Amino acid sequence: MITAIVLIKTSVDRIPEIAETVAALDGVSEVYSVTGTYDLIALVRVARHEDLAEVIPGRISKVEGVEFTETHIAFRTYSQHDLEAAFAIGLDA
Repeated sequence: MITAIVLIKTSVDRIPEIAETVAALDGVSEVYSVTGTYDLIALVRVARHEDLAEVIPGRISKVEGVEFTETHIAFRTYSQHDLEAAFAIGLDA
């Protein structure tokens, strides 16, 4: 699984609607409204690198109100939550 973090600049007056539209797109797993230079951060998860082109410039960038995006590809995931869940598999609480 390939994960991309997509920073999205939008029309400020339409952030909630744009966020909902982006979140509904195939390949987008989560969308966060954030402070700072960008208005939204989307997590894109796809099977192949080629699929990123379909999701990011092919879908996200075409959402009305998206002004521009900046994409970062994740090399590895380091998540305490994921590690704890992996070690808890099969154990009764």
